[in-house]
Amino acid sequence: PLGAHGVAMEAGADLSFGGMTRIVVDFLDALGLRGVTLVGNDTGGAICQSVVASYPERVHRLVLTNCDAFENFLPPVLRYVQWGAHVPGFVSLMSAVLRVGALRRLPITFGWLTRRPIEDRVIDSYLAPLMKDAGVRRDLGKFLRDVSPRRTLAVAEKLPGFGGPVLLAWAPEDKLFRFEHAERLAARFPNATIRRVPDSRAFVPEDAPDRLAQEIEAFLQAQGGGGVSARDVRGAS
Repeated sequence: PLGAHGVAMEAGADLSFGGMTRIVVDFLDALGLRGVTLVGNDTGGAICQSVVASYPERVHRLVLTNCDAFENFLPPVLRYVQWGAHVPGFVSLMSAVLRVGALRRLPITFGWLTRRPIEDRVIDSYLAPLMKDAGVRRDLGKFLRDVSPRRTLAVAEKLPGFGGPVLLAWAPEDKLFRFEHAERLAARFPNATIRRVPDSRAFVPEDAPDRLAQEIEAFLQAQGGGGVSARDVRGAS
């Protein structure tokens, strides 16, 4: 529930960083899943790191594309969002600003997230719940107020405890989550592989869905898993 969810959470839901981690595990419990492959991009990648750090026995494989990590949570150009969330009405104001197409393409909104502009209909699908539902705006604000590099730095200390295979499918041209972060993450995991995804920025599932699907499929096949399509990875978070 990071702002694009269609149904707001209950008002008392724990949507802190740790709460989001537990929501993923609760989802796995509800479906009776163990030994899963988690795929995370952007903020979802930070949450996936937290899951394998706190519940390594629940995850067999991990795939991370460009995402928050270490002291980069959020990236500096977007950090105003986590600060602003402490101001009453900020998330509502932000959702109103994002109705304007030209403002969506600024570096401080969606402009640096992709190499090519995201189609308006796609961004509309991301933002519609945020714009229409006060409960969704409340949920996003609760999470943003707990965002801090302290969270991801603490998680990074525990990553060596996850021994499963890790794929870092990283876009080296990204301005927000630089390639050095992939290298630092790879150094923390005992069993990590880095694969470069060219012609892409942070939203790898949007910029390069076919290439990302190929990398994930090769990774899964090498580990004895199944296949994946571009449709499966497009819009992953």
